[in-house]
Amino acid sequence: MRPLDLRSDTVTRPTPGMRKAMAEAEVGDDVFDDDPTVHKLQDRVAQLLGTEAALLVPTGTMANQIALRAHTQHGDSVIIGKDAHCWRSEAGSLAALSGLQTHITADYTFTADEVRAAFKGGDDPHLSLTRVVAVENTHNAGGGLCWDRARLAGVIDAAHDLGMAAHLDGARIWNAAVGHGIAEREVAAGFDSVSVCFSKGLGAPIGSAIAGRRDYIRRCRKLRKMYGGGMRQAGIFAAAALYALDHHRERVRDDHGNARALAERLAGARNLRVDPARIQTNIVMIELERGTAAAVSQQAREAGVLINASGPHRLRAVTHLDIDRAGVLRAAEVIADIAAAL
Repeated sequence: MRPLDLRSDTVTRPTPGMRKAMAEAEVGDDVFDDDPTVHKLQDRVAQLLGTEAALLVPTGTMANQIALRAHTQHGDSVIIGKDAHCWRSEAGSLAALSGLQTHITADYTFTADEVRAAFKGGDDPHLSLTRVVAVENTHNAGGGLCWDRARLAGVIDAAHDLGMAAHLDGARIWNAAVGHGIAEREVAAGFDSVSVCFSKGLGAPIGSAIAGRRDYIRRCRKLRKMYGGGMRQAGIFAAAALYALDHHRERVRDDHGNARALAERLAGARNLRVDPARIQTNIVMIELERGTAAAVSQQAREAGVLINASGPHRLRAVTHLDIDRAGVLRAAEVIADIAAAL
C-alpha cells in the first residue's frame, strides 16, 4: 500500500490517460526545433499566459535561472522576496551560474516602496546595478501565499518605472489562478517573463516553461543549450504537460479544499498550531508547540504518512491529485496523534 504522501505536489504519478498520451506523442528533435508536440505545448503556454512565445525546459530551477540570466549581466542585482525558491532552493545558482547579487526583502511579499528603496542605478561605478524584480506567486515558503493583486501591480509598475524587468516565478501559477478566481494570463499580466511548472499541481512527471516576448525567448533558447537543457524527443514530456493542462487545471481547486480540510482538522489538535483562515491554496504550514518537526516526520513515516519538516518546529503539508479527502483526513489523524504524544 502506498503511503499517504504530503511532502510535495511533485510526488504524483502519471495517470493512465497521461501515460497513454506520452506513449502516443508525435515527436521530433527539439534541439533542431522540429518536435511538433513541443511546439503545440509552447504555443499553448504562450496563449494561456498572454505572451508572444514560450520555451520548454526540463525543470523549474532551470526555468528561473535562464529567465533571470536573460535579463541581466554578470555583476547585476536582483530584488527577491524572503525565502523565494530562486534564492533559497536553487543551490546558489544565481551567483554560481549568472554572477548575480541579490537583495532579499524582509517578507515573502513586498511593496513598490521597498522596490524603490532597494534599487541601485545610475553611473556610480561602485554599485551593482539592479536589473530585475523577481516575484514568486504562489509563494512556497510562505505557505502557498497568493500575492495581493493591487500590491503586485504596484511592484511591477515600480520595476518598470526604474527601468527594470519583472519576472514571475509562477511554478504554482495554476494554484494562484484558482486562489484569486482569475485566469492565468491575469496572474501573469505585466510581467516581462514568467516561469511555470507542469510537475507541481498539474501532475506531469517533468517539465517547466519560460514565457515572454519572442526576442527574449530566443535568448532563453540559447541559454537553455548552454545550461544543458536541450532535449531531443521532448514531445514525450510535452504530451504529459498538454494532458495535464487539459485535464488537471480545474481540479486544482480540490487540492485547495483538501488543504483547508487538513488545516481545520489539525487546528483543534493538541500541541499543534494551524490557522485555517491562512490557507489560500494547497500548502499547509503546521507549527509544533513542543517537540521537533523531525521527530513527527519520522514517526509519521513509520505510520505510513510522509510529511517534511520545514524548520525545527514546523511541518509542511502539500495536497495534490494523488491524495483525496479521505486520505488527507487519515493523514491528519496520524499527525495529530503523534503530536499529542510528544
